[in-house]
Amino acid sequence: RSTGGRGTRDEGTARLTAAMRLARARRDRSSTSKSRVYTDVILSKPKDYWDYENFNVTWGKQDPYQLVRKIGRGKYSEVFEAVDVVRQKKCVVKILKPVKKKKITREVKILQNLRGGPNIIQLHDMVMDPHAKTPSLIFEHVNNTD
Repeated sequence: RSTGGRGTRDEGTARLTAAMRLARARRDRSSTSKSRVYTDVILSKPKDYWDYENFNVTWGKQDPYQLVRKIGRGKYSEVFEAVDVVRQKKCVVKILKPVKKKKITREVKILQNLRGGPNIIQLHDMVMDPHAKTPSLIFEHVNNTD
């Protein structure tokens, strides 16, 4: 029987069954994976390390940063090369698209916690557009070596 180039009915049923098993496994917490190395590392950290819901971001002013050119975009942000006009240094500005406040505070808290680690970009500042209330994150500029 022809299915219009989409495979046989049995293949479609098998895909649907696999998708249903995956959805059930995601709901069943006993089937989630567990880290073998850092299973309980969070227990040794103070509450302010992991509690981003009670973390308050202190937003600075965006005045010292001048956008130069767009260098990327994603689902939640647009990224620009910029210049810190006070320090006369290149930086990167990640302008966040409208998302829940919790998502932004979680990202800032994680970046602050990982600061200084290997392969972690330095978060220099968090700024807010006073008119549009658009948050932006200011990062160090790293030359692309692809």
